[in-house]
Amino acid sequence: MIVREAKLLNATKEQYQALDEAIRTAQFIRNKAVRYWMDNSGVGRNDLYALCKVLAQEFSLAKKLNSAARQASAERAWASISNFYTRCRKGEKKKGYPKFKKHCRSVEYKVSGWKLSEDCMYITFTDGFNAGAFSLYCDKETREDLFRLKINRVRVVRRADGYYAQFCFDADRKEQGNYTGNVIGLDLGLQYFYKDQNDNAVVYPKYLRKAEKRLKRQQKRLSKKYRKGAKPQSKSYHRTRKRLGKLHLKVQRQRKDWAIKLARNVVASNDVVVYEALKVSNLVKNHNLAKSISDAGWYQFTQWLDYYGQIWDKAIVAVAPNYTSQDCSNCGHRVKKSLSTRTHSCPHCGIKICRDTNAALNILKRGMEVLGMEWQNSTQGHWESESEDRKHGEKTASTIEGKPEITSGFL
Repeated sequence: MIVREAKLLNATKEQYQALDEAIRTAQFIRNKAVRYWMDNSGVGRNDLYALCKVLAQEFSLAKKLNSAARQASAERAWASISNFYTRCRKGEKKKGYPKFKKHCRSVEYKVSGWKLSEDCMYITFTDGFNAGAFSLYCDKETREDLFRLKINRVRVVRRADGYYAQFCFDADRKEQGNYTGNVIGLDLGLQYFYKDQNDNAVVYPKYLRKAEKRLKRQQKRLSKKYRKGAKPQSKSYHRTRKRLGKLHLKVQRQRKDWAIKLARNVVASNDVVVYEALKVSNLVKNHNLAKSISDAGWYQFTQWLDYYGQIWDKAIVAVAPNYTSQDCSNCGHRVKKSLSTRTHSCPHCGIKICRDTNAALNILKRGMEVLGMEWQNSTQGHWESESEDRKHGEKTASTIEGKPEITSGFL
């Protein structure tokens, strides 16, 4: 499935309000479906579909929404219920009991309830809310896909800067990859976004930290305009709320754009990419590092690695991060160290390299084992003192910046 997005423009205030009503109705049906499941035993997906018809007869607001959109809202409820059942069967600690939604921002139509113009420049929503026609503002690729691909679903999404239409096409994206013969192991971190086995590092731009001052200023203005018990809030409050939302949206888009471009470059330059599958939900429990971890967006980056790996048919391997920083990449001896220790010094073999580089080597070894390949790395020479180097009259590669010369390859 390919998902493309276009912004909905050139409409009146009443048309956007109609979209808001459709979104709230979809939320209402989804919550009703969850409540029906809570109050009755043995409820399945077909029972939730039947409930949609009952709700349309009982509530005039639900009747206005397209029948396929009502079923899509019931499918959302069933997705949360089935995920809860799956986690229960697996015996997970956090079951994720289905909850009611308070701030839904989207409504999904299937093959009806909307109509695309012949030139694919406009979309018209034809359900009972009478939202009317909207101009589609999108890039060239989206416009071409609207002409040539079959549309399975249309999702209307409300964001801080406007309304968007997401088109789900019945097609899979496949491209011819450029194979280079290179492999890479990525150790994700905070000091460096990642380091590979060759000691190459990438630094994260820290978009949230850069925008934090403006966000705090706008949040302070919003708090001053809030009046408890006032319903509705003042127009000035809602204007400030939208400004704050746009600032957060900008940071989110910057982070996503950076992750996409970096993941694309990594996968395009290597045939095998191995990364550590970090459990971010557990890592953010450290309140001293939670903001920096969330700002880094490791999970989003790894998701795009998997995506481009599937498109170009390349091997993307996720390995467990256990002891990757502790185990010596040269001899396998486990050297326990705190998070503040940035250098790996092995008392067993004498190797001394960067902690992150050592972890990247271990990650790459594990990934190659998963693929059934063997990774070989050898450290040439030993660490000699500066006096011995001067005695020989030259400085060997093994003592430059305290790092060994590592020759690596795979068989």
